[in-house]
Amino acid sequence: MKKLAAMTAIMMMTTAPVFAAQGGFNGPSATPVQTQTQTQQGGFVDNDANLTTAAKVKDQKDDSWVKLRGNITERLSDDRYLFRDTTGTVNVEIDHKRWNGQTISPQDKVEIQGKVDKEWNEFEIDVKQVIKLNK
Repeated sequence: MKKLAAMTAIMMMTTAPVFAAQGGFNGPSATPVQTQTQTQQGGFVDNDANLTTAAKVKDQKDDSWVKLRGNITERLSDDRYLFRDTTGTVNVEIDHKRWNGQTISPQDKVEIQGKVDKEWNEFEIDVKQVIKLNK
């Protein structure tokens, strides 16, 4: 009898999360619950769709995720660099670990991805990934 009670308790605990995943709001002005269908994801992704430019970075909100393509032209301090694309320049902060063993020169075209970091009247990009592009 104890085995049956233990098995029932274990089964209830393991199936409860499955039923909980179907939740949502149920009350006044609630939309009817729709059955969830599982669809297979995949296909073509346009990597240029999320690109921005150095000139447009200043218009982005703080902590916005950005992706730029251009050149790192100058080292300003320990982890601060000047990034240039066809529209202008922007300061970027690149931690040593973000280089991932790559050696980049001002002639190398790169793609940088990171977050906009705005403080008062200054802004820069806190780079999370540097990708050296093929010429």
